[in-house]
Amino acid sequence: MVGATGTIGRATVRALVRHGHEVVCFVRAKRGRDVVIPGATVRTGDVTKAESVVRDGFCGERFDAVMSCMASRTGGSQDAWAVDHDAQQHLLQAAKAAGVSQFVLLSAICVQKPLLAFQHAKLAFEKALMTSGLTYSIVRPTAFFKSISGQVKRVQQGKPFLLFGDGTLTACKPISDDDLAEFLATCLTDASRANRVLPIGGPGPAVTLRQQGELLFTLAGKPPRFTRVPVAMFDGIIGVLRTLGMVIPPLRDKAEFAAIGRYYATESMLLWDPVVGRYDADATPSFGSETLASHYARLLRGEIADDRGEHAVF
Repeated sequence: MVGATGTIGRATVRALVRHGHEVVCFVRAKRGRDVVIPGATVRTGDVTKAESVVRDGFCGERFDAVMSCMASRTGGSQDAWAVDHDAQQHLLQAAKAAGVSQFVLLSAICVQKPLLAFQHAKLAFEKALMTSGLTYSIVRPTAFFKSISGQVKRVQQGKPFLLFGDGTLTACKPISDDDLAEFLATCLTDASRANRVLPIGGPGPAVTLRQQGELLFTLAGKPPRFTRVPVAMFDGIIGVLRTLGMVIPPLRDKAEFAAIGRYYATESMLLWDPVVGRYDADATPSFGSETLASHYARLLRGEIADDRGEHAVF
């Protein structure tokens, strides 16, 4: 198991252990001494180095399957290709050499319309996995609860909820960490999910950004207040940063981060129907039982923390 220290990774380890699997987690060496993952063996190394994956991860042992919840931390071009493609390739090649027969990959539904570096990197690895000869399951979830929880504190503080456009430009079927983890874990034993790309969302109908805000205000017992943010704002920022990035290289990644923000402000996290050229909420599969409303309610009550990490930009 790689990517085990993230919120979804930890939830997936819990699900694997609950299903009776013996789990070995391969984590970064600089964090390894501080990482304890209940029910799992933790090994340390560097997944961006092929020799470390073989020597420190597999250790000459036999494994039945590899589960990867690994993803680049920022989405910047260099980071994306180093992690979402190259590190995944190191893992795949080591798995094949070790006789692993099954590989479950956590990908993302946004790769359906690739415009960004991390999307192209993910797609390139998906293609490599599909042609590897291993039994694979490529899971493409819609929005995570944590990625659409960034405005909870604003609402609690009496501030307006920010909308892009009129708040109906995008919709998603968000899924909880635990429900997604259960889906990933059962890919190991559900033959119907073998050698397939699997889009998956949470329970209930799709929700727009405005509906997310309305839900938050209702749960917080506050009158709804919205402020519209024009999407054109992103275009101006992206243009300036890309121009400056021609002479100041560090600004290139900042331009990419702005492009990521624009993408999520304008593209739905639902199944894309290329025939009719639109997102199809009804065709986006649902799984699990945890609702966005219950998640927001727990955040508002302080029962859980806003744990977005690098997702805070979204």
